[in-house]
Amino acid sequence: MTHPVRPGRGGLSAALRELDDLHSRMDQLMHAVFPVGGYPEFGTGTGEPWAPPADVVDTEDAYLVELELPGVAKEDISVEVADGELGIHGDIKEKEHTGVVRRHSRRTGRFDYRTTLPPNADTERVSADLTNGVLTVRVPRTDTGKAHRVEITG
Repeated sequence: MTHPVRPGRGGLSAALRELDDLHSRMDQLMHAVFPVGGYPEFGTGTGEPWAPPADVVDTEDAYLVELELPGVAKEDISVEVADGELGIHGDIKEKEHTGVVRRHSRRTGRFDYRTTLPPNADTERVSADLTNGVLTVRVPRTDTGKAHRVEITG
């Protein structure tokens, strides 16, 4: 059993070695518990598409969908609207490294984000902007589909 690192007995490098060892043992445990393909791999680019972190903001005149896509070129992203659904997909390529990679936790590979749009979304005027690694998709609101009172006759 390992013991906590005490000041003056190995310092920061010993603590980092212990954390690395703990990470390796936890990874082995996860692979033992979940069969191959059942444990989500980070950074391998294999398996099913994953969804990047996203915020959906409801403003007065539009819906904003903001996705974290650091290091992704706009050419590698596809934004589509069909059948009342917004779909954003693409591919994050693994970066070439010249040194030894000690930790690899950033996601790579295919990503796919989908959300259903409300009935008052103007799907003809959707726009997208990629700035500082954040993709912002703006879906304007329209008066069509807005709730209104129905008079009862008869």
